[in-house]
Amino acid sequence: MNQVILIGRLTRDPELVYTPGNQTAVTHFSIAVDRPVTQGREKQADFIRITVFGKQAENCDRYLHKGKQVAVNGRIQTGSYKNKEGQTVYTTDVIANNVEFLGSSQQGTPRQPDEAYNDGTPSYQGELPDAFEATEEDIPF
Repeated sequence: MNQVILIGRLTRDPELVYTPGNQTAVTHFSIAVDRPVTQGREKQADFIRITVFGKQAENCDRYLHKGKQVAVNGRIQTGSYKNKEGQTVYTTDVIANNVEFLGSSQQGTPRQPDEAYNDGTPSYQGELPDAFEATEEDIPF
């Protein structure tokens, strides 16, 4: 069984890209996960790379930012590549099945888009449309 559950804080803003061809959204970010503190030792953390696909990747890019706390459920995937010097570099990533946004009261507010993504389209700003406004009517239950 290859399953991991992590809770940590983003170390930088997410990076969204689209795959060539089928244009699948892919978001990458890293989280800092605190290690248990033992007496007489300094606080330590592990820095773990996370990869998210599809609609959830777009939501992570839109709503997450550096410092935001998240819970990630996924699997560990290892790989390797050759760097410019011809040396083999080994990688370990978590491929997320589910990312839950935790923490602050600004949870539902999108982060400000980068200028490269700002195409002038209206975006959700945490306000409900008129059709969803509260009413003074009695609810029948």
